Amino acid sequence: MFVSRNVIMNSFQWRKWFLFLIFTVYRRLDIVDGLKCYCNSERCPNSTCETDGYCFASTSLENKVQKFTYHCIELKSLIPIEHPFSCSTTKTKNESVVIKCCKSHDMCNEGLRLDLQPKPPETGTTATAWKVLPWVMGLMVLGVCAAISFWWAKRSHSPKKRVQSRTPYPADDSVCEARHPMMRTTTIRDMIELTTSGSGSGLPLLVQRSIARQIQLVDIIGKGRFGEVWRGRWRGENVAVKIFSSREESSWFREAEIYQTVMLRHENILGFIAADNKDNGTWTQLWLITDYHENGSLFDFLSARTIDSITLVKMSLSIATGLAHLHMDIVGTKGKPAIAHRDLKSKNILVKSNLTCVIGDLGLAVRHNVASDSVDVPTTNRVGTKRYMAPEVLDESMDTRQFDPYKRSDVYSFGLVLWEMARRCGVMPDEYQPPYYDCVPPDPALEDMRRVVCTEKRRPNVPNRWHSDHVLSSISKVMKECWYQNPAARLTALRIKKTLANIGTPDYIKLDVELDEIRV
Repeated sequence: MFVSRNVIMNSFQWRKWFLFLIFTVYRRLDIVDGLKCYCNSERCPNSTCETDGYCFASTSLENKVQKFTYHCIELKSLIPIEHPFSCSTTKTKNESVVIKCCKSHDMCNEGLRLDLQPKPPETGTTATAWKVLPWVMGLMVLGVCAAISFWWAKRSHSPKKRVQSRTPYPADDSVCEARHPMMRTTTIRDMIELTTSGSGSGLPLLVQRSIARQIQLVDIIGKGRFGEVWRGRWRGENVAVKIFSSREESSWFREAEIYQTVMLRHENILGFIAADNKDNGTWTQLWLITDYHENGSLFDFLSARTIDSITLVKMSLSIATGLAHLHMDIVGTKGKPAIAHRDLKSKNILVKSNLTCVIGDLGLAVRHNVASDSVDVPTTNRVGTKRYMAPEVLDESMDTRQFDPYKRSDVYSFGLVLWEMARRCGVMPDEYQPPYYDCVPPDPALEDMRRVVCTEKRRPNVPNRWHSDHVLSSISKVMKECWYQNPAARLTALRIKKTLANIGTPDYIKLDVELDEIRV
């Protein structure tokens, strides 16, 4: 019984010492079960959280504003448990973030205000480097530019390189004048004469762009479906500036392309000067620059003035000469393809100061490719003027794959222009009226023209008074042979030109025609 009591006493003491040892270890490790911490997160109710790990506090710098963060860190997140990474502040971050953890008592992190270390001032070496860097970069850029300029100058002065090089031209006018001596000439005519001895396809692109950039628009002189026509000034000279709307880009490109056809330039074709696209800040303007003719179009001229017999023949002959030049193939290495106008009318013919005429508005023109015997037709939705359309165009019976039908259609339109001019000629001229004015409305539809021209086969009326005048009688015969219903029966432009030249006119007109034929 005594032994048993001693054993019980020893067992009780052993348990007492074991509990004391466990309590001492817990105190030694400072482990607190259910540690309560201050928390300023939205996920913490009553700004309190409970953890088996540490209370967390941090101060960070966000957008130059200090932010204080308080919350709990679970024991499982402490890695390594002796020195957790999440409770450490590195020396490289102490300018923007400071962290501290504690577990000494509940809410131990509340009220902690950790101060960020101030950013150390730049050393003299660093500050000097940042000040010097722009100068160093500037010197490097200047050095590279100087090297490129030296290389380019050496390349430009090499005769072999000048022949082989065809680099894009800069838009700067001073550079343009330096590289193109023709920009030093005083007039556009002088420039044109310098180019006619070459390909005859117009001014170089750089010269065109330079001229366009130097033009000042003065006043508007006309409007159409394509855009506007302005009178402009270049070095004291008047020029015509046709400004296309952006939706008519294909028409602008096509007309500029046709005007620059090799060997197209002719005294009875509107003189092309330049084409350029200009950005006015809101949209891109498409410019086509041509010779300016103060008398305006033949339509405007006939609407305001009458003409005598000599002027009638002079105008008619000049138009026929221009049309014959368009229709003609010039064979050779610098030859010209045959071109059909497709929209010949009095509004597309301009009157020069000497009362001869030039043909303009080549936006719908087609070219004949002799090698393939094909027709180069523009990709545009525009069509010719309905009032001047030939019967085969109106009833869609024309063979558009062949080139000759296009020329015959031009001849029909020219016959109507002759009628317009003849009405304004003589001692008692008629008032100006467009063709078929007494048969169709002012803006006729295709059905109206098809009914009058194709079904009823009507043509403009020829007054009886014309038969008593030699010139008007001869002109009326020509126009009737131009508007035959059968296209194959119509005169050619060259035949019309020769017939008009033989009408009783002053000798200087005949001489001009003969000299022109010799040149051709």
